[in-house]
Formats: sequence, structure tokens, C-alpha cells
Amino acid sequence: MSQTQPRLCIEPIDTGLGLRKQAGDAIKRAIMGMDIYGHADEIRLDERQLSEALGVSRTPIREALSVLAQEGFVRAIPRRGIVVVRKTKREIVEMITVWAAIESMAARIAATAAPAHEIAGLTGLMDAFADDPSEHLTEYSDANMAFHRAIIRLGDIELMSSLTDNLFIHMRAVRAVTMTQDNRAQRSIADHRAIIAALQARDAERAEKLVREHTLDLAAHVQRHGDFLDKPLIGRVNLGLITNETGGM
Repeated sequence: MSQTQPRLCIEPIDTGLGLRKQAGDAIKRAIMGMDIYGHADEIRLDERQLSEALGVSRTPIREALSVLAQEGFVRAIPRRGIVVVRKTKREIVEMITVWAAIESMAARIAATAAPAHEIAGLTGLMDAFADDPSEHLTEYSDANMAFHRAIIRLGDIELMSSLTDNLFIHMRAVRAVTMTQDNRAQRSIADHRAIIAALQARDAERAEKLVREHTLDLAAHVQRHGDFLDKPLIGRVNLGLITNETGGM
């Protein structure tokens, strides 16, 4: 795993609006943009530094972190403070399985109901890459998750999108790590193109099947190769100090 410390990238908020919600949304976006599994350090958030970076008092920061803890993004640990949640291998496999169920149903709905131009838009996410995107794995990892989230949006059921928001942070980070293993990037592009073809053919059964198998293949891969998820953390990275530097995978 990379020894480069990740950066929590966040922007100051508009103090004229609800501070707790804005602070929570800003911190959540920053966490979702981080690489939380590509290194072995604990990621700790510091209220004071968050307050300074966002330009607000510590009260809305504390309230926002409490909400994020309820949503499963962060956890308060006695004598260690607030840390970004990292899942175990078993939890990740379970999350991928849930994602597969939701996304495959979204694909089935999209095949029969999504506008043709929106389905065609999925092709654009893949067109930027050749059959072997190994030279651009960071960019492809982002495009890959954008592809899967787009399918869920094409299902046009808001609850599907909201249910997968919490899963996204872990799915994105784990996919970024596994994308470098076992030629998964090349196979991923081939799978995506087959999924697009099924959607364009309005073949709901095939689209559902391909999406489900594609995502469950990731679950099987993590089951075989995800022991790194259960290794004890070797240190601590304090990411409360927020800059405009771009972190990520």
C-alpha cells in the first residue's frame, strides 16, 4: 500500500446558510474523495483544524461530525478522537453484495425506462480509455465509479441513490486498490461495454444479470485478496488540516 499520506481536500463554506449541514456535506465530500484503504495509517479528524479551514466555530463542526458518525462515515474513539471509518474485509464484501443487488435492479429498470441519450452517455465515460487503461488507473478508477453511480441514477429511484451514498466511499476506495490487481481494469472496461450494449438493446434481463455478475466478481476478488483490509493500522495520519491540494487515488 502507498506510504503517501492522503489529503483531506475541502472548501470553506458559506456562513450565511445552515452551518451544521454545510460543514457535514463539506467533510463528507472530502472523505469521499480520499484514499482510505491505499495506506495503512489511521485517518484522524481534528475539530480545531477543521474549524479553522472551514471558517466557522467548533460547534457546527462538532454537530456535523456527530451526524457523520450516525451515518457511518466517522467514529469517535475514546482518547483517540474522531477517525474516518475503515471497514473489515467481511464488511466490504457485504457492502459490495448490497451494492450489486441495488445496481442490478437499477439496470433492469434503466433498460426499459431510461432515455436513450442518457444510456448513450455511459459510453462517454469509457471512450476516454483504450482497452487497456493501465497507464491511467487513477482516472479510470474515477470513471469506473462514475459509471456505476450513473447506472443507479438511471434507475430513477431516489432511495436507491441515497442508500448507496454511504456505500460509495468504501466502494470507490476499494475499487481503486483492486483496479491494479489481476488485470481488473481491462476486464472492467469489457464488462462495462457489454452492460451498455444490453441497456441499449433494452434487454432488461441481460443488463441486470451482467451488472450483478460484474459487481459480485469484485466481491469474490476482495474475498480472495482483501486480507490487507484486516491488517492492524500502523500509525496515524492527522487530516484535520485541510488544504486545497488534491488528494485521492
